[in-house]
Amino acid sequence: MQNFFLSTYLGRPTDGAGNNAKRQLLETAIPAARKAGIQIIWLNWGLTDEEVEHMPPSTRRAFGFEAAPEGEGKNKSLPAIDAHGVNQAAAEQFMQDKNGVLEGKGPTENRKLAKRIYKGLGSEIGPVRIEDGKVVDAGRLLMRDTWNAALPPTLDTAYKEGRSLKEKPDVWIHKNRMSGLWGSSTPCTFLLEQEGIKTLLFAGVNTDQCVAGSLQDAFTRGWDCILLKDACGTTSPDSAKECVEFNCARTWGFVTDCISLEKGIQAMLEAR
Repeated sequence: MQNFFLSTYLGRPTDGAGNNAKRQLLETAIPAARKAGIQIIWLNWGLTDEEVEHMPPSTRRAFGFEAAPEGEGKNKSLPAIDAHGVNQAAAEQFMQDKNGVLEGKGPTENRKLAKRIYKGLGSEIGPVRIEDGKVVDAGRLLMRDTWNAALPPTLDTAYKEGRSLKEKPDVWIHKNRMSGLWGSSTPCTFLLEQEGIKTLLFAGVNTDQCVAGSLQDAFTRGWDCILLKDACGTTSPDSAKECVEFNCARTWGFVTDCISLEKGIQAMLEAR
């Protein structure tokens, strides 16, 4: 759940599936997990130059790619626009002062912007105007230590609070694929095995991409998997979300919602 996927400054709707899932996490799932002593792992994209350089084309094209118009050669390829709203909210040419505040011509309101076209992982996004008219460099798509790969402010606050816990503090892990548990070993699988964690609750965006990819890999490797369906969201058609929930409920593990998690934890604590 990073700025690229959730920020309204990139055109993501406040009441969209991703931000609705974020609210469920903040209001219900995260507080419940804290009460139960469940460790939270923030598994997010965080690419390095080396990873992008050696990344296969099928992975690198994620969230945007170049498509050549029919009848034209490779030298005249044009970026493609995602039909489900992934590539939104461009900024016009602008001038800004040293404090990042607009001077002269700057980005227009998000609703009036032409669509920004992303060309794939590691591509430059460009300037984004955020609160108080400040302009930030959004950075390269989902690279480490960039604005677009950072958590939205409310989630960042929750992460920092969890990181300071004395017992089972929150953990941040960078991933370089849709799944954070792919291949023979990843930082995430190493941590889970080291800590002896057996059961995983999944939340995030997009339900049918990063969440489903990680969940399926975890299931295949032997972890018990629980999907928090209302703490997940996607810009894909409803059928994609329904397919993931259907298969998770019947094959890959279990499906529940945040309120049920909260009630189950409360009952557990009262029974102690």
